[in-house]
Amino acid sequence: MSTFTEEPTSGHAELAATTLLRFATAGSVDDGKSTLVGRLLHDSKSVLADQLEAVEHASRSRGQEAPDLALLTDGLRAEREQGITIDVAYRYFATPRRRFILADTPGHVQYTRNMVTGASTAELAVVLVDARNGVVEQTRRHAAVAALLRVPHVVLAVNKMDLVDYAEPVFAAIAEEFTTYASELGVPEITAIPISALAGDNVVEPSANMDWYGGPTVLEHLETVPVSHDLTACHARFPVQYVIRPQTAEHPDYRGYAGQIAAGAFRVGEQVTVLPSGRTSTITAIDALGESVDIAWAPQSVTIRLADDIDISRGDLLAPVADAPATSQDVEATVCHVADQPLTVGQRVLLKHTTRTVKAIVKEIPSRLTLDDLSQHPNPGQLVANDIGRVTVRTAEPLALDAYADSRRTGSFLLIDPADGTTLAAGMAGESFAGAKAAPAAEDEDGWDF
Repeated sequence: MSTFTEEPTSGHAELAATTLLRFATAGSVDDGKSTLVGRLLHDSKSVLADQLEAVEHASRSRGQEAPDLALLTDGLRAEREQGITIDVAYRYFATPRRRFILADTPGHVQYTRNMVTGASTAELAVVLVDARNGVVEQTRRHAAVAALLRVPHVVLAVNKMDLVDYAEPVFAAIAEEFTTYASELGVPEITAIPISALAGDNVVEPSANMDWYGGPTVLEHLETVPVSHDLTACHARFPVQYVIRPQTAEHPDYRGYAGQIAAGAFRVGEQVTVLPSGRTSTITAIDALGESVDIAWAPQSVTIRLADDIDISRGDLLAPVADAPATSQDVEATVCHVADQPLTVGQRVLLKHTTRTVKAIVKEIPSRLTLDDLSQHPNPGQLVANDIGRVTVRTAEPLALDAYADSRRTGSFLLIDPADGTTLAAGMAGESFAGAKAAPAAEDEDGWDF
């Protein structure tokens, strides 16, 4: 079994010196998410001197003796003034063992859509809980979102242990309650860590105040959690972004299809299907970084050449003949509504899947999910900002979507307002919850009758 890193270094290198982990933090208001992120950056020596000086100055101006490390991530002026996190703050840092892309997401209910954005590409989610309050409504909400987005690893960080005298029974009770709930949601791996972000206990260095805990620190777990990709288990997918035909004297017959491999690997000599047309051909060459290679894998950007002269354009998808997804004009999915304007039954939208954008109509909204208790509100008629619901969409042209459970990249899509280009909702194909219903017959006018 071969493993490949998130970011390959050459056409025949199988493992880079360090791997990349994308992770997100989430939690209820004032649980200490930004303080944890700031502590993580500070104690791992990932903060520049001028950044730390600016934080110290801002802290003194607010009457604080010690630097408020939360200011390292709460970058917007409104965030600093209100003492809350509003937008997703991305931070990049590295240790000798791994590179990280961190998304610090808001805790307020009205910013659920921001957490969906931050966690959509995450391989791990850190859910914070205030040790004094235990598992609350937002904790369950964030666990449900992590499960819905198929985040493979979840860390429960029980914060502010210093305010409960570092008591082991408090941590054990919270860890048991959260683990039971998250396991029922289908979260595959849960790791509970007792911490004090303010004091630095178990964030980067082990805590002397909790000798009863023998597990890893937050950073140690982030550095060692497995994120290697077994490409033999991936569905190979290549969305075409651009057709290259230089038509020069040096390359009179060159025709290549450029793009980024979304998943899996492609090899010279492999038979592929072009979707949605269904035509087949054989890969004759793969060009990567100006050189010909025999194999290429996600997420490399390459140009693929085929043996046959097929009509292929932007938005088409190449997949192995033996593992091609089915095409359909009926999309059943779970979506998170991210726009301020509602999404309604009968609304005309654009659906963007990888490099393909097609016209579509929202045919049905069977249910809206209430994340507080995972109950369903049937036939709500519309979804508003931060709602998560089940939808059925009819597209004007066939699409080759994978189930989101099989591929987060090729099983996801966006619904867009055709009038102004606003992103309306982020969708996960095939994801469902109890209460979803079949779509009604497609019927519409004004050129949108599919």
